[in-house]
Amino acid sequence: MAIILYLSNISLCHDTGHGHPECAARIAVLQKLIETPPFLSLPRGTIKPATENQLLLAHPLSYIDRIRDSIPDRGLVQIDGDTILSPQSWDAAMDAAGAACAGVDDIANGKTTRAFVAARPPGHHAESNTAMGFCLFNNVFIAARHAQTAHGYKKVAIVDFDVHHGNGTDTMARRHDGTILYISTHQSPLFPMTGDPQDNEECVLNFTLPAHSGSFEMRALYEGSVFPALESFAPDFLIISAGFDAHKNDPLAQLNWESADYGWLTEKLCAVANKHCDGRILSVLEGGYDLDALSESVAVHLQALA
Repeated sequence: MAIILYLSNISLCHDTGHGHPECAARIAVLQKLIETPPFLSLPRGTIKPATENQLLLAHPLSYIDRIRDSIPDRGLVQIDGDTILSPQSWDAAMDAAGAACAGVDDIANGKTTRAFVAARPPGHHAESNTAMGFCLFNNVFIAARHAQTAHGYKKVAIVDFDVHHGNGTDTMARRHDGTILYISTHQSPLFPMTGDPQDNEECVLNFTLPAHSGSFEMRALYEGSVFPALESFAPDFLIISAGFDAHKNDPLAQLNWESADYGWLTEKLCAVANKHCDGRILSVLEGGYDLDALSESVAVHLQALA
């Protein structure tokens, strides 16, 4: 099956300051990865900055303008405890959201079956009116709505395996019309302290893992709960919020996934997509803050997608 990679060079210019875990080196290490076999031969997609209309699929104009107006001419601006703006953060955010939409377009137009977006800032914590958790705009929800509005896909599923709950995507799915299913597996308790399964709805399914859970617990959870829910929903487009920070070496959490687990999980998601979506999967980078673990995990993720 075909896969196209979308890597944003502008992502390298989004400066979060010295020592910040969500740093340009995350993209640099993935750029290095895809310049080695077997990834060197994979095609690269063309990224266009997100349009205002695309951003409006998830965020009101007042919020978009507020972020744009907050971009500094020089130096850094801290808009919450860990979310930073620098002079090129706007361009990076437009590339990240635009790359996700480009992946949708290329899948819908038959150029590829699978797409992987390596761009930053990430997006799943971004609420409709609030930037948080390193995130400015909700890239995956924008892509999901773009798939519906631009290409007519009726049912879109978002599977979020980042170790942190995607509170922004959760909230947006709840406020939508039920045609976007959001499924999250995440460590609990952990930032942002949301995603309690007791609050699940038909279109939002959260599943939690306690600290120090490893491969066995993860695979049992997906086999017993996540894959059956996906089968029942039968999406015609599948989007992955691909965070790799559940890895045992990640500094921001305490789960014990192995790099190989991401290959197993991706293969299983591909099987669902092959059955219900004609193979269509858009995967969008979220977290992952140990550079070696990120590179290893993305490598097996891409091999499974391709």
